[in-house]
Amino acid sequence: MAAGINYNNVWAAKGVPIDVTKVHERFGEPGEFHIGGSDASGVVWATGEGVDSVAVGDRVVVHCGQWDQDDPVVAAGQDPGFATSFRIYGYESNWGSFAQFTKVQAHQCLPKAPHLTWEEAAAPTLVGATAYRMLLGWPPNVVGEGDLVLVWGGAGGLGCMAIQIVREMGGKAVAVVSSEDKADFCLKLGAVGALDRTRFSHWGMPPHWSDAEAYAQWAEGAKAFGKALWEAAGEKRSPRIVFEHPGEETVPTSIFVCDGGGMVVICAGTTGYNAVADLRYLWVRQKRLQGSHFANDEQAAAFNRLVMDGRIDPCLSQTFQFGEIGLAHQLMSENRHPVGNMAALVSAATTGMADLPSA
Repeated sequence: MAAGINYNNVWAAKGVPIDVTKVHERFGEPGEFHIGGSDASGVVWATGEGVDSVAVGDRVVVHCGQWDQDDPVVAAGQDPGFATSFRIYGYESNWGSFAQFTKVQAHQCLPKAPHLTWEEAAAPTLVGATAYRMLLGWPPNVVGEGDLVLVWGGAGGLGCMAIQIVREMGGKAVAVVSSEDKADFCLKLGAVGALDRTRFSHWGMPPHWSDAEAYAQWAEGAKAFGKALWEAAGEKRSPRIVFEHPGEETVPTSIFVCDGGGMVVICAGTTGYNAVADLRYLWVRQKRLQGSHFANDEQAAAFNRLVMDGRIDPCLSQTFQFGEIGLAHQLMSENRHPVGNMAALVSAATTGMADLPSA
């Protein structure tokens, strides 16, 4: 009925960092076309042999994790995210949500929150489950009562979910944003403060440590950012978790400001992939740099329960018609999209529908 808009499809269109059609072929799917879309809400139309977890007519949302149930890692009861067969539906697999019908694995289907419209329900699952794993999937660095969390891109799809999860777990989120209106948006979601990244210019890879003068200049910029973070948080305390996804431009600063024994957790590299880490801060302060990729079934279901219970707002800012899906992704590629999340109608006749029209 509706599909979410996310950055996976920008990467797929560019063929960077991977040619997704080559991945399709590796998994035995057609490689001559790609149906994108990694978030969906809708009605189960048909089920395959042996499926008993969902039934025709169920109102569902779809999480984007796919894997082979016979994969040795999965069969051994380990996290599917570590399996070689793990892939993202509608990106690394074909048959995504930008079509009248989409094909998914049964375990991807979760109950749709009845109080949400189709477009609202389609918006948050990919970013929300990703954020849930980042914040709660890597013990002992899991967000808890009173924990300070720095959230990069707080007004974006991932960031707005992270702020709300931190809030619901009793933590304190400080959002990094680029404008006052985005700061206001984050504060309304429950962030305790916001930090304008445009006030700083030290971004990117720091100079080599052997260039003492240049490195000291970079460090002054990072220290100024850290001081501004304390001011935004209202206390002189460093974040226990840094919620990362920009990557190349921001990871050095994230590692610098992270608290001793804390974790920088990253799920993407929207500004680039060659991030430099000053290892002195990692080993001496015993910090952790942790990669994280989407979620497993339990984490996706836990996030969906928060949505079902009305504790997470999908933060849907704009809904597009089916023919405007390309426009939505162009806006995202150019960083001109609105705050929060976007969705597109696929089979839903109009916005505002929470179920099928009555007969």
